[in-house]
Amino acid sequence: MIKAVIFDMDGVLIDAKDWHYEALNKALGLFGYEISRYEHLTIYDGLPTKKKLEMMSVVSGLSSGLHSFINEMKQHYTMDMIYAQCKPRFIHEYALSKLDAAGYKLAVASNSVRLTVETMMQKSRLEQYLDLMLSNEDVKKAKPDPEIYTKAIGHFGFLPAECLVVEDNENGILAAKASGAHLLEVKEVTDVTYQNIMKRIKEIEEA
Repeated sequence: MIKAVIFDMDGVLIDAKDWHYEALNKALGLFGYEISRYEHLTIYDGLPTKKKLEMMSVVSGLSSGLHSFINEMKQHYTMDMIYAQCKPRFIHEYALSKLDAAGYKLAVASNSVRLTVETMMQKSRLEQYLDLMLSNEDVKKAKPDPEIYTKAIGHFGFLPAECLVVEDNENGILAAKASGAHLLEVKEVTDVTYQNIMKRIKEIEEA
């Protein structure tokens, strides 16, 4: 029996993948670097900025001494985009409110930093339905490591088999599967509906 639904954030509850991509490239551009769209989609998608910069130092020769400043500027640019573009989405408010009313525990587990997670959830009006918000600052190892999902499951005191994770990208899917939880894989934010979530829960419980 499913007792909790744990959501990834970017690409699941918030259509923010391009925000992170554009913000990081704006910060990298200060020093003449750039991540191509292909690299973003095939290599870097879903990883924390810190990890992306570490990988760029190996692949592109980016000086590790620039990581802290680039990361700071990326967060600054991301926040600008959040305040300009992050708005409530009815299908998600409806889904989370219905799940909450039905007694499911709800959480967000994101590879983003805590300030970004909290701000996006506030701006999208989803914070009020959440029992837990976890960021990459709450774990030692970010996705694809399962730690963030294991921590969310442990917080509720449930078994992995009693939890459903909603994910959209390869790193998050690997983390969800490794945690032992059930998975609802989505392609985009419009797939995250109350009907689709309940359909997956029904499939699991009838199996």
